[in-house]
Amino acid sequence: MAQKFSLGKMRNIGLIAHIDAGKTTTTERILYYTGKVHRMGEVDDGAATMDWMEQEKQRGITITSAATTCFWRGHRINIIDTPGHVDFTVEVERSLRILDGAVIIFCGVAGVEPQSETVWRQADKYKVPRIVFVNKLDRVGSDLWNAVEMIRERLEANAVPIQIPIGQGDSFRGIVDLVTMTARFYHQENLGATYDDLPIPAELNQEAARAREVLLEAVSEYDDNLLEKYLEGSPIRPEEIIPPLRKATLLGKIIPVLCGAAFRNQGVQRLLDAIVDYLPSPIDMRPVVGTNPHTGREEMRKASPDEPFAALVFKIMAGTHTGKLAFVRVYSGRLRVGSAVLNASTGRRERVGRILLMHANRSQDRQEVVAGEIAAFVGLKGVTTGDTLSDPQRPILLEKMEFPKPVISVAIEPKTKADRDQLDLALRRLSEEDPSFTVKVDRETGQTIISGMGELHLEVITERMLKEFKVRARVGSPQVAYRETITKVGQGEGKFIRQTGGRGQYGHVLVRLYPLGRGEGFSFQVSLQGVFIPKEYIKATEEGMREALSNGVLAGYPVEDVGVELIGGSYHDVDSSEVAFRIAASMAFRQAALEASPVLLEPIFSLEVVVPESYLGDVIGNLNSRRGKIEGITTSGDERIIEARVPLAEMFGYATDLRSLTQGRALYTMHFSHYDEVPKPIAEEIISRLRGRRV
Repeated sequence: MAQKFSLGKMRNIGLIAHIDAGKTTTTERILYYTGKVHRMGEVDDGAATMDWMEQEKQRGITITSAATTCFWRGHRINIIDTPGHVDFTVEVERSLRILDGAVIIFCGVAGVEPQSETVWRQADKYKVPRIVFVNKLDRVGSDLWNAVEMIRERLEANAVPIQIPIGQGDSFRGIVDLVTMTARFYHQENLGATYDDLPIPAELNQEAARAREVLLEAVSEYDDNLLEKYLEGSPIRPEEIIPPLRKATLLGKIIPVLCGAAFRNQGVQRLLDAIVDYLPSPIDMRPVVGTNPHTGREEMRKASPDEPFAALVFKIMAGTHTGKLAFVRVYSGRLRVGSAVLNASTGRRERVGRILLMHANRSQDRQEVVAGEIAAFVGLKGVTTGDTLSDPQRPILLEKMEFPKPVISVAIEPKTKADRDQLDLALRRLSEEDPSFTVKVDRETGQTIISGMGELHLEVITERMLKEFKVRARVGSPQVAYRETITKVGQGEGKFIRQTGGRGQYGHVLVRLYPLGRGEGFSFQVSLQGVFIPKEYIKATEEGMREALSNGVLAGYPVEDVGVELIGGSYHDVDSSEVAFRIAASMAFRQAALEASPVLLEPIFSLEVVVPESYLGDVIGNLNSRRGKIEGITTSGDERIIEARVPLAEMFGYATDLRSLTQGRALYTMHFSHYDEVPKPIAEEIISRLRGRRV
């Protein structure tokens, strides 16, 4: 039977970082010190507990978020370990949506890296309180203060160290805790499980005193008694610092910064203490707000087992032996095995067959789940990521989750007709699991097109199809997800008139198209003067316009950032129908779009390349040949960091080129930035190539 914990002694946290900052290694140490595992798994050996997928073991990276539960100082900590690679950023997005707090891990050498910024902004979006762990201080070139300064400048956060390192690089041997003003030295013979808390080394007394002064100055703003003692210069005990520091952390006003070297087993126990001391419990969070699907009125649910049941599905996974798993965060109420729930997103009632507490890919059956918990439900057939599950008698619909649109596509086809059914099954399952992976059939070519967030994303998907679903398929070359837009005002008229003997079809609209700002999407307004068109036909006109946006006039790509104004038209009392107006709207859209100087848009990625100085010229030359725009070059030790923006279309095969140019000594990361206009000669070449393929 599972141990019961009060909500105040529960923590739902995520470990989040840029790729290779040591996030999964830190998680493995947490599991070891909390007694969850009895042997530490190493990422480099392919033995990390939380990286259980075959591709994760082979590549040494986290691909899918994994959940587990451990216990520390009488508290229950539910942990989600998330990927660091930008191609799997959707895993971070959906985890942050349901977590109460986060530990953001930075590399002590590199500091704030591009994906660090991305995950930080995602945490800002969901107002997630967080603490920072600066890892890898045993590496040559590591610098806690440089990392703190980067957090303050790049992320505009009030980062306040509550620890400082004893030594750095090869000489790193422990940490000074600024709250207790003691030094902790770890015993390497038992993997840091034991340690000595000793007086601060004499050579660090001044630095520790200055750092504690900064900490006390920041924290004293949140407690009048502490402020009074601070101004008087009176001694301040650790138990007087923790409550106001916790308050400031929950408000997002202070970001406590801890430090260590997880690989060398140093600093992780103090990190666990900080999770308990400073990150929120479910009752520290605001009540969750949603709408009643029947009345449309706003309602809220407090984090209490006595409230009506409400939960959010944040992840779908195909279980090896259990079938479809729906990972849920329970916000209120309680639910027993066998109970019925309402999927408020679809209006469908379903029954929960099993409730599982997950530890990576292993599970433990539970009879009941209560407010504040994270669990997996078995037996729900019609759920998707972002659905709300609620008490059928007290329904509530929580805010839906939004996911980034795919930027890269490939065609896929089964090797034989016999493989078709298996391929369809695999694609359906994988798209259920991953909202950033989409599948569609090209209406003109009949090809099945799969789309994702990057080359690695699609590579992993195709590997999973082969190994998990035993699908034999051929995969085409990557294709960029272009978009279309307009650059000036255009006008178009659409008339759909059919007379077939009985009742005919009549729809007639006149529209004006105008460009919107990048990222503004679509708007529709009615400006009819002296003309009357019934409301149902105006609605059908808007629907026809939205349908037309999915197939642009240049090369059939989706159209974005377009405003539509309905300025005229006519209808027939007998022959007009909604279908006729939808078709007329589509005709008018194409005519107006052709007049509005349509252009092709391409995804632009932000790129950061870390390269030894001797190879700098070659790397810059290669980026220039790929239409890259260099935005800045900075120095970090003996290396140069190039920041650039490059079209995705030019980045295929870049990893291989960079390795050969630098003898494997350079690293790069890239993430989606924005869409921008394709230069005219290149656009013409793309359009003619696509039209030729469709002839």
